[in-house]
Amino acid sequence: MSNKVLLVDDEKELLDVVAERMRLFGLDVSTTTSPWVALKKVETEPYDAIVMDLVMPGMGGVAVLKAIKQTNPDIQVILLTGHADIELSKQALKLGALDVMEKPADLRALTDKIKKAGSKMKARKKRRKRSNS
Repeated sequence: MSNKVLLVDDEKELLDVVAERMRLFGLDVSTTTSPWVALKKVETEPYDAIVMDLVMPGMGGVAVLKAIKQTNPDIQVILLTGHADIELSKQALKLGALDVMEKPADLRALTDKIKKAGSKMKARKKRRKRSNS
């Protein structure tokens, strides 16, 4: 079963190219250019990982990360940045981001992180199920 990923970036052309490349690596990829649509998708669909831009107009990646972690703390989020903002990156990691990677991200490394994130999330869910039984 392939890892299900939500890719969020306000740059549509980049989003399409990265999504297509991720699919070639065997990932099941959904996309959106809207942080608000991303939040709705996370509420209604299960994802192994979310990969999103750190800096987006209207609602940045840190705000989206915070909202996601409040409703779904197990979901793994990887942030991408073209702005190398160290303070924002530190804040994102403190809030529970799996990683912050610079654009253009090495897609093989990113795919490996997504696959590890999916495994980590599935293991957490299994442990939680066992402890609730």
